[in-house]
Amino acid sequence: MPKHDTPRAPSTRKRMIWMLIAVIVIFGGVFGVKAMMSAGMNQFFDNMPQPAVAVTATAAKAERWSDIEEAVGTFVAVNGTDVTTEAGGVVKSIEFEAGQPVKAGDVLIRLNTANELATLKSLEATAKLAAVQRDRWRELGKDKLVSQDEVEQRATAAASAQANADAQRALIAQKTIRAPFSGILGIRQVNLGQFVNPGDPIVSLQTLDPIYLDFTLPERRMGQVPAGTSVRATVDAMPGRSFEGEVTAIQPEVDASTRNFRLQATLDNKEGNLRPGAFAHVSFDLGGQRSVVVVPQTAISFNPYGNAVYVISKVKRAEGEKDMQGKPLTGDKLIVRQRFVKTGATRGDLIAVTEGLKPGEQIATSGLLKLRNDAEVTINNKVQPTAQAQPKAENR
Repeated sequence: MPKHDTPRAPSTRKRMIWMLIAVIVIFGGVFGVKAMMSAGMNQFFDNMPQPAVAVTATAAKAERWSDIEEAVGTFVAVNGTDVTTEAGGVVKSIEFEAGQPVKAGDVLIRLNTANELATLKSLEATAKLAAVQRDRWRELGKDKLVSQDEVEQRATAAASAQANADAQRALIAQKTIRAPFSGILGIRQVNLGQFVNPGDPIVSLQTLDPIYLDFTLPERRMGQVPAGTSVRATVDAMPGRSFEGEVTAIQPEVDASTRNFRLQATLDNKEGNLRPGAFAHVSFDLGGQRSVVVVPQTAISFNPYGNAVYVISKVKRAEGEKDMQGKPLTGDKLIVRQRFVKTGATRGDLIAVTEGLKPGEQIATSGLLKLRNDAEVTINNKVQPTAQAQPKAENR
């Protein structure tokens, strides 16, 4: 019988090569399609028109500002102290009400003086006897019946006895504590029957009208704020109110550690609204009005490398420009460009721009974080940020 050759199975090596080729073709196709899709998507987003950013806007204004210096200060009583006692003792009576006004010399408390009064009677009797003996010895001295030395000894003894009695009266008087000046009392710090030592506080006493306001200024202002300069003070506890006064004293030296010098103004305080120790904002005019360009502080982008504003300008649209839906756009559009400026003094919500901006130029006042150079914007001034030289906070 003739022999027939049996077909040989393909080798394992060839099968692996064909499988590898198939995998490369399949994955290559997948990655190719994905790359084409990514490229198309990137091209779409790169050419997609950016939506206009909604901002608020205002025009830079020219105003005349005088040089105003601002500082912070503390109210100080013209006379203020914690009333104390010079002598110790037990509180016998309290003759004041906490928080009430008193006049200079009014009795505040009395300490027990029973022992001191008994001692005073003994000393007064001794002084009276010494005075009688002094007068008798003087008469005898005139008649030369006693020596002049004995007369002088009796006179000295009488004077010493009287001094002892006067010292005891002074001690008793120290145990009646009186108001050293007129003012308003604080909270009582002693009770009936309590033993107080010399120097223990009894009650705070403060003179409120007028009242001092102490504040400091840098040494470059030395000589620019003479006595008599009018000042305005505001306190956080009474928003919207200002209190007028004038500089009455200036410290002659400058603090070497801070390079500041201290000033003191005097303000009327008939209503008693200003209290010692309270914090105050102080401002006063230095004169020399000048023209400045004023914008809201919200329009300034404060950066370490320089402050900037976004100036709004009108430009023509490029041909073929389309919106988000692909519809063609015509007419002018508003764009912003960042411009670095130099800023100066602030006043309330406003800030002065000394360089880089002209009056009348329109600038963005909100939404600055969403802006970039040549970004298109739309102006919506329905809700404007506050821009007042003297803003007043509303209670809500």
